[in-house]
Amino acid sequence: MKKFVSLGSLNAFLAVAMGAFGAHALKSILSADKLSTWQTGVTYQFYHALGLIIIGLLAKACPDSAMIRTAGWVMCTGIILFSGSLYLLSLSGLTSLGMITPFGGFAFLLSWLLLVFGVLRS
Repeated sequence: MKKFVSLGSLNAFLAVAMGAFGAHALKSILSADKLSTWQTGVTYQFYHALGLIIIGLLAKACPDSAMIRTAGWVMCTGIILFSGSLYLLSLSGLTSLGMITPFGGFAFLLSWLLLVFGVLRS
């Protein structure tokens, strides 16, 4: 599906931009711990951006698989919750935002499982 390839490509672009922003603009502002947290958000966003592209290609190959499409939307949610919460946590210092991050991690895990079962069923 074009949606997931497009969303994956956009997220890859954003991950590169966020990585560059962290390495250049935030390097002198954030502590090493916060910069490491930022980088974790970038890394997971990029990996899952590639995952979205894969899901888009598989969704095109298996157009009747609702499970593959659901995996894509769950993965998008994971990017927002996981990487988004880490970006906000790094910039704001609000440790309560760390409570959101595991939900994003769970969404990542669930999306990969949905992808496995979606491919096996198609």
